[in-house]
Amino acid sequence: MNSFAQGLDLLLRQLRSLDAGNRPRFNQSVLDRIQSWETQIAHSEEGFAIRAPAIEARSTHSQIEPLERARSEPAGRVAEEFSKPDSAGHTLRNENQEERLTALRETVSVCMKCAHLAQFRHTVVFGVGDPRAELMFVGEAPGADEDLRGEPFVGRAGELLTRIIETMGFTRDSVYIANVLKCRPDMPKGSSGNRPPTVEEMQTCLPYLRAQIEIIQPKVMVALGGIAMRGLFGTSEPMRSLRGRWHSFGNIPVMATFHPSYLLRNQALSEKRKVWEDMLQVLEQLQVPITLRQRNFFLGKG
Repeated sequence: MNSFAQGLDLLLRQLRSLDAGNRPRFNQSVLDRIQSWETQIAHSEEGFAIRAPAIEARSTHSQIEPLERARSEPAGRVAEEFSKPDSAGHTLRNENQEERLTALRETVSVCMKCAHLAQFRHTVVFGVGDPRAELMFVGEAPGADEDLRGEPFVGRAGELLTRIIETMGFTRDSVYIANVLKCRPDMPKGSSGNRPPTVEEMQTCLPYLRAQIEIIQPKVMVALGGIAMRGLFGTSEPMRSLRGRWHSFGNIPVMATFHPSYLLRNQALSEKRKVWEDMLQVLEQLQVPITLRQRNFFLGKG
């Protein structure tokens, strides 16, 4: 049996197993057509010459079943379900990324695992940007502005982050931005401002971020602030000892830097320059050419 026939045989057996074991929403006629190709190949002296017509089956078991299961199973399985590897053990970075992110967004949008957060929030702030982005920024949690608009980093800190991204030569649409926590931390009635998420809240929500990372597979990540670092790595080290250094989230290099809100509170050019030096390291890691103007940003000012 040639390799094409072997592939069809393996696919057919896998689909039969899924159909029997998990009751997916799969059209039986698809199985029948694959069976007919297998039969043709078996009776052909040159099976490799038979061309199987394309199947348009966008809503397959692998795309639908994880979403349905994730709504009923613990959040800890979400990252695994939305990042199924191929037969060689590699997670595929392909045209299905947008569809998989959409399915994950639907799951996260109805999450009730933290009842106090679900009751307090206006919207779930999932993430925004290019599903195929090479660069991903991770913050801590939505604030009041983000909670109302359903998009991360849209307040004053978000405006500063956008300027940083654009100075690097990117746009918000060409990178991906998300938070460890998808809901705004609840506040006492009548109080203003935002509170940092608790460790327990971040641990509960982290599988959603892991699933986003597995789908997007960025080449580089930037952790914005100490709480984002704590959510990603469980570290309680002060940010001043973490920033400017590379850390590894799986096989993805992560640059730790100050949160934009810190730069709003501390206007010293020396602190802004530290963040910019971190971003220069990110550009070098991405092998993006750095202009002289970018290299000298903040130097000689003030």
